[in-house]
Parts: sequence; structure tokens; C-alpha cells
Amino acid sequence: MLDTLRDLCLINGTSGDESKVRNYIINRIKDRCEYRVDPMGNILAHKKGASATKNKVMVSAHMDEVGFIITNICENGFLKFSPVGGVDSRVVLGRKLTVGERGIPGIVGAKAVHLTEGDESGKVPGFDKLYIDIGAESREEALKWVSVGDTAYFASDYLEFGDGKIKAKAIDDRFGCAVMIKLIESELAFDCDFAFLVQEEVGCRGAGPAVFSLRPDFAVVLEATTAGDIAGVSAEDSVCLQGKGAVVSFMDRACVYNRELYKGAFALAEKKGIAIQTKTAVAGGNDAGTIVKSGPGVKAIAVSLPCRYIHSGTCVADKKDMDACLALAKALTEEYADA
Repeated sequence: MLDTLRDLCLINGTSGDESKVRNYIINRIKDRCEYRVDPMGNILAHKKGASATKNKVMVSAHMDEVGFIITNICENGFLKFSPVGGVDSRVVLGRKLTVGERGIPGIVGAKAVHLTEGDESGKVPGFDKLYIDIGAESREEALKWVSVGDTAYFASDYLEFGDGKIKAKAIDDRFGCAVMIKLIESELAFDCDFAFLVQEEVGCRGAGPAVFSLRPDFAVVLEATTAGDIAGVSAEDSVCLQGKGAVVSFMDRACVYNRELYKGAFALAEKKGIAIQTKTAVAGGNDAGTIVKSGPGVKAIAVSLPCRYIHSGTCVADKKDMDACLALAKALTEEYADA
């Protein structure tokens, strides 16, 4: 699964531009299951198990990552841009990006601090004050390489370091995609549907059509969530801890999770010896918020990977948590299928 995660994280695919990620996934699963691509661009896959299910279960993860889109090309050759998804400008300034289909290297810059004045001094510049420098001398030269509407991405290598840590861009949510590929490539106890979703980072837009097509009774939403267990953050504000297992939420800004499923996940994890923890903040959101209210309504649970520095070019995750999320996802699908 780590090899799959590395491959997926190194592919670029922001919201609305997931085709390269989708092609990779299709090449991995096409001989292992039935699948189709819906008009939104979601991959909807059905994997036969050893037994038919009493309940229809959908496992989902989103293919898109946060990134950027070029909004203007200035006369001096610099590029103006906006975020695609929730990106904090503090993690962008000074970073290397790749721009457009040809992967043109660019550097994010802003006005030098000694040139700022008044309230501008000492503040982190917003995206309206940032630009991408691709080394072009003029707008005409820049247009040879880049067009308005092109996407841009963090340029970030995959790195294993420390005691079981992994650094990469797009761990949110290529990790979830890697887990689903792993499950599709394995022998399952029950039939299962898998939804590789688009455009989660800009409003969970792919999830509704997927539910409309599949009409599941239960959904297991695989995600990454913020781990705030870093210097300067109190234990009460850490949200979740790396190395302590899969994260299960009781509520976030998009969804109040089914109480029976929430409590049942902890009982099942204890029975199976799977490390599990609670997300101790009502924050963020994911495709579950759309899934639960789509079609006739769906009982859903989110299983999340604790991720430091999420929505940046240097997301950090722990291998032990990855194993726990995989084990819990598999156990939950079997539990719901035969409930």
C-alpha cells in the first residue's frame, strides 16, 4: 500500500483536473472488479466478495487534492493565481510549484518585507498579494508556456523519515484511494461498492451523484484529518494524535454522524485489536456531509488518517495509523454488509 500511496501522491490532480489520478486508479483495478466512470468523473467500482451482502455498503475516498489555478498573466510575466480548495497562504509563500500541463517550475513570491508599509508590514500576504515567478521576461513569453485556467501544484517529493513517518503532498486523500485499491486487490468476504470521488475539496460535489447511482445503505468515508499534536499546541487542542490509530468523528462542520455507527466502531476496534481514537473537535468536513443527505439518505461513518500540516506541500502521516485505518475500514465494511 505504501508503494501505491507514493505513486498517487506524486500524481497531480486538483479538483476538476483529476484525470491523471483516475487513469492510474483504473489501470490498477480494471482486472479486479467491474467499474464505470460517471458524468462527474467519479469511478464507481463493484467488487465481488465471497458472499452477497444483506446491506449495500459503499466505501469512498476523493481523488482530488488542493492546488491552484492561474487567473491572470501580468505584463511583466508574473502569474496571478487563486487556491483551489482550502489552502492557507502561509504555507505557499516561497514554495516551488509546478504549473500547467508541461509542469513548468515556478516560485511563489510577494513584495519584499522591507518594501511593505503600515498595516501591510508584519502581515502574511493573502493570495491577492502573491504571484508565481516562472522566469518569464514578459506576458508574451509567459504565454508560450502557460495559459489562464491552467492548474498549479505543490512540487513535493515523497519521503519516508523518522520513526515510521511519511511526507508528501496530497496525502489528503490519496491515502483513502490507496486503501480502496488495496481492498479491491484483496479477497473480500462480501460484495462491496467503491467510489473514487471528484471535487471534494471545493464542496464535496462528486459525492451526491455517486450516492444517487449506487444507493448504498451504509457508507465508510476514508479521509485524512488535521493532527495538531505539534509544538505550541495544548493536548486539548490537538484534535487527534499521530501513532494512536484511526480517527472516528462524532460531528464535524458538515455532518452529525450516526451515533450507533460511531459507538459501534469503537466496540468493533476493541474486539479486533485495532488502534482507534476520537476526533476531539467539531471542525472540518468531508464527503460524508453530502453522502448522508443524498438519495434516500445513508448511514455513514468517517475513518480518518491523522495528518500533520494538511493541505500543504509537506503533509506528514504515520505508518501505524495507516495500518489501523486499513484494518478498521475492512472490519467496518464486513460488519455493515452482514448487519
